[in-house]
Amino acid sequence: MRFYSGMLRGHWSLVIWILLSGVLTGCLSSSQEATLTAPGSPPQVWPPPPHRPRIRFVKVLARPEDLGIQPSFWQRVGEVFAGKEEAWFVRPTGVAADGGVVYVADAGAQALWVLDARAGRFQRFRDAGGPRLVSPVAVAAGKNGQVFLADSYLARVFVYDAGGKLTGSIAGPDLRRPTGLAYDAGRDRLYVADSASHRVWIFGGDGSLRGALGRRGTGEGEFNFPTHVALDREGTLYVTDSLNFRVQLIRPDGSVAGRLGRHGDSSGDFAAPKGISLDADGHIYVVDGLFDAVQIFDRRGRYLLTFGERGIAPGQFWLPNGLFIDGRNQIYVADAFNQRIQIFEYLGGGDDE
Repeated sequence: MRFYSGMLRGHWSLVIWILLSGVLTGCLSSSQEATLTAPGSPPQVWPPPPHRPRIRFVKVLARPEDLGIQPSFWQRVGEVFAGKEEAWFVRPTGVAADGGVVYVADAGAQALWVLDARAGRFQRFRDAGGPRLVSPVAVAAGKNGQVFLADSYLARVFVYDAGGKLTGSIAGPDLRRPTGLAYDAGRDRLYVADSASHRVWIFGGDGSLRGALGRRGTGEGEFNFPTHVALDREGTLYVTDSLNFRVQLIRPDGSVAGRLGRHGDSSGDFAAPKGISLDADGHIYVVDGLFDAVQIFDRRGRYLLTFGERGIAPGQFWLPNGLFIDGRNQIYVADAFNQRIQIFEYLGGGDDE
């Protein structure tokens, strides 16, 4: 497939801080006014006309009501006795979706949001088995409604069942700052990017340690602050190797399958690579927090397209972080400092152009 290519504009101040924001910091918040969008704005597509559109803006998700979800009876009763707490995202850094349910790791609200539009309900969890969550930054869906949530400050991955009950946690003396999660249901493997140890840990769904990938370095199979991970249908792992300014591809057997990206400020380069995911055609999407954009590559690592820019309007970002693409090619971007999730759609098109 040949996408229309556009150039990126780099923003070079505070590179290291931005790369690690949401990983090394605690809670931050910004005005909820940043979530407001212009009513009646027409849908946005990338690339712009007259080129064939490949990506379409769908909607902004900043609170449950944006999915048509209203507080339940018991939630309203709780508001009467405990005081009303506004149901807005504060600093969403991780997102996943499964079976019509959207999961949001909100480091600013110190909570996991579970938004079920079909059932018309939402839940907000803060339980960490005694203490509360501190810095939940990444989320992944497991089997049968199971949810994995990484708290970078507590150095644990918490496990919740379909009802939101905390059923366990994954920890260890060498797990230091978990920041990215990906679950392989076929192999029952949970991959955890650990930025502080410069490794990717491999656990079973039951929390048993099965191995580790990498060490600190710049060579093949080595990492320098890995932050996010994603899987393709064959089980190949894609690791955002943030301070090496690249994405590395790791086969299920642990061997390196390739890499993409380099440090720079041109199209296809990286300044602050973060969230990563793949669409149904195998295209690779990478958030760049410094460019305030998402770049798309083909399976050979060739740059195809960029969408997004700095701003607060639909299709614009402010320090975006996590990224997830569901089975319907809906693209969820955690637009962290705009306090929202933006939803886009990959329109397909094949390899005919």
